[in-house]
Amino acid sequence: MWIYIQILKFRFFSVKATISCCVSRAEDIGRDAVQERRAWKGERETETMADDVLCDLDFCSVYTGTSVDFGDYDKQGTRFRALRDQFRAEFGKEPALYARAPGRVNLIGEHIDYEGYAVLPMAIDLDTIVAIRVNPTRDAITLRNVDENKFGQLTYTTDPDQEVDLRNHTWGNYVISAYKGVFDHLRAHDYKVPETQGLDIMVDGRVPTGSGLSSSAALVCSSALAIMAALGVPRLKKGEVAEFTAKAEQYVGVMSGGMDQAISVMGTWLEAQLIEFNPVRASPVQLPDACYFIVANSLKVSEKAVSGVAHYNVRVVECRIASALLAKKLGATNDEIMGGYKTLKEVEPLIEAFYMEHRESQPDDDSSWCVAAVEEFLTTGYRTTPDIEKDLGLKLSQLFEDDAASKNVLRDVYSFKPHDRAMHVYTEKQRVYDFAQVCADSRVSHAKAAAVLGSLMNASHKSCAEYYECSCAELNTLVELLRELGATGARLTGAGWGGCAVALVKGKEVALKILKELHDKFYKDHEVVDKVRKEAGDDAARKFIEEMAFISTPAQGACIITVPTDVL
Repeated sequence: MWIYIQILKFRFFSVKATISCCVSRAEDIGRDAVQERRAWKGERETETMADDVLCDLDFCSVYTGTSVDFGDYDKQGTRFRALRDQFRAEFGKEPALYARAPGRVNLIGEHIDYEGYAVLPMAIDLDTIVAIRVNPTRDAITLRNVDENKFGQLTYTTDPDQEVDLRNHTWGNYVISAYKGVFDHLRAHDYKVPETQGLDIMVDGRVPTGSGLSSSAALVCSSALAIMAALGVPRLKKGEVAEFTAKAEQYVGVMSGGMDQAISVMGTWLEAQLIEFNPVRASPVQLPDACYFIVANSLKVSEKAVSGVAHYNVRVVECRIASALLAKKLGATNDEIMGGYKTLKEVEPLIEAFYMEHRESQPDDDSSWCVAAVEEFLTTGYRTTPDIEKDLGLKLSQLFEDDAASKNVLRDVYSFKPHDRAMHVYTEKQRVYDFAQVCADSRVSHAKAAAVLGSLMNASHKSCAEYYECSCAELNTLVELLRELGATGARLTGAGWGGCAVALVKGKEVALKILKELHDKFYKDHEVVDKVRKEAGDDAARKFIEEMAFISTPAQGACIITVPTDVL
């Protein structure tokens, strides 16, 4: 579905947004949103960044005026000088160029991108920088990391068709996936493919790994940009880069949907983005200026590539099963199910046709018929593989015959919850459009908008925890504490099962107060912080806490970054 949003752009100064709130939705806004959304159906977004060409940006435009210590101009200058010096010490020469890509926080729309539905994230200040140069004396890709104690030295061949070693999960897998993705995309779209050359690469990543802030996408996207620039590939459109980096990251074994790469590439300063798919496109969403967003780490690590079979990939499989079961109940043949109803979004026309024929009343919103279909046609609770196969009239191995990652899931998992997973997807996709509409509605006061947005975030977390079961005790505790401290709304962000929460707060002073209390009540005596304190001292522990919870504003997306001589 294409959606058009007319947004008045305005500038605000050093506003850093973080918000969490618990308030019920305003019925009048909800009904207005439904009517306006229906009027937009079928219209193409006229202001999208997918067709913009990725351009070089100067250091000042990326880092001046950002909101956390990582974004401070002077500290970033120190960071780049350290990266240059370490690169020179390791490889004997300075980098030819630098590429950077940010992490992201998803404000709303969790686990629905791979079902084809829109999501609403923003890029954050924390980013990954890749320094690179062509090395004509060595036919190898040599990888180094500024944090060499945590991320060891790695070397790969320059063969773009090399396999990614899924049995040995290393940080280098993401860089090589990006390398393969560049060549895959150029070949598939008849671009001139450059000759392979030796590459020296050093990475400085500031997006915490396992935090749910897309450190992997930041690494893949920054690596792809650096590799293309080093090999002389002309600048591509943002939409292209977002599409092929999403596919490339699947080489590490995760069935990701594309949100992380899209926002990392297409993020813009001071604007969240409504990201839609097939094809990928981004529409700017101006957040109410009373809203601040706090990003807080639960201190439970969640890495999709490591736990994919146990968690993330299982949900993808369950959604595919739900799609197939709904399509079957609504009259689709097995051939049609195998070929055309792979996502819950693709089943929507069948649902609409069924209820248009069998129901007289119109739905309250776009998701009502979908929810009704889930309740009517899908059984609650766990369904075993034999039960599902009996209802479908085909084997699950047939349904996933061309999908190696899904087959891995089927080997280890024998019962699924298609009802609950579909219920989350259909209700969550509606919350995304409601969120975007409230932000765009100039009739709504900032205070009222914050209340409605907070209630949507709270409902999203409840659905993630109860229907999608992608939360955990640590995240639930953190979300509840954020609300108790005064956040208007709070929810998990990212894949879940650990990682971060995001909270919406009304006003800068409230945000700073919550942040301070969060440090005292959640982090100060946490066992992870105690370990840092014992190993590195009180100052290191204080710095660690500051990095685990912070206020962030929408940041600039990926680019080749030009660094002036006075910085280096």
